[in-house]
Amino acid sequence: MRRLMPGTRALRTFEAAARHLNFTRAGSELGLTPAAVSYQIKEIEDQLGLVLFSRTSRSIQLTPAGTVLLDAVSDALDGLQRAVGRAHRMARGTAQLRVTLGARFATNWLLPRLPSFQAANPGLDLSLDITDTLRDFDTDDIDIAIRFGAGAYPNTQSDRLFDSVVVPVCSPALLAAGLSLKTPQDLIGQTLCHVDCKVDGKTWPNWAMWMAAAGVTDFDDSRCVAFADSSHVVQAVYDGDAVGLVELPMIARELAQGRLVRLFDLSLNLAPEYAYHLVHAADSNHDPRIAAFRAWMLAEINALNQYGPTPNTRSD
Repeated sequence: MRRLMPGTRALRTFEAAARHLNFTRAGSELGLTPAAVSYQIKEIEDQLGLVLFSRTSRSIQLTPAGTVLLDAVSDALDGLQRAVGRAHRMARGTAQLRVTLGARFATNWLLPRLPSFQAANPGLDLSLDITDTLRDFDTDDIDIAIRFGAGAYPNTQSDRLFDSVVVPVCSPALLAAGLSLKTPQDLIGQTLCHVDCKVDGKTWPNWAMWMAAAGVTDFDDSRCVAFADSSHVVQAVYDGDAVGLVELPMIARELAQGRLVRLFDLSLNLAPEYAYHLVHAADSNHDPRIAAFRAWMLAEINALNQYGPTPNTRSD
């Protein structure tokens, strides 16, 4: 007689518990209490007639039967997730391209340029997955990605878009008010804003790092204003009373239009190998939607480079 198998939700609970070997961490991942995880595991064991975990007062471990089941469940769930991803892509058809990208790139670079893409590709709709989570082309409903990193991703093709060059900027109003900013030392006493984050354990360029590179040895960064997102830094600069450290490629248009002014020629980047990349699965080279988006992106980057490395720079 065929034994009734646990449902998908129960198997996900088992897989998380077996991977973490901790009901609390598994529950946190799944949005369940540790007691609910324990209850579901007991139900699976009763249903299968197997002991899957050996429990002590301090830890849990997989039994040999649990190890065998974990291998099969992991493969089954992975296969199911991949099938669901393919089904979603098939259901979308050929008129939609789903792009995953971070909020900073979406807000400061892509969204202002979307009308240009739509005008060039009227039959193709973009659907944006805005997240900093690394998506999987095989399992997630994603066609192409804009990722910040070293650009080496297995089974993908990657185009380097531009580096993460960080520069100081202010509003024209700040200079029009008579503020003299002739040397980096003149920035001391001003409201200085930057992004506070880490990428792969590396600290994003901040004012202490910029001042050190500028040779300012007596800089106290305790009064700097740190934001989690660069859009907040740019807004503080727009308000007229702050100087911000922001990514040059994200504000090229604002510099060219005179809405922001770059201060000094000194720039910083996270690390030479880190940049923004356009990434897609290696086996999707002939997808006309991806080809269209890639061609448009690279053309936009080329146009961006026409602004030159230091547009509208103020250093005197």
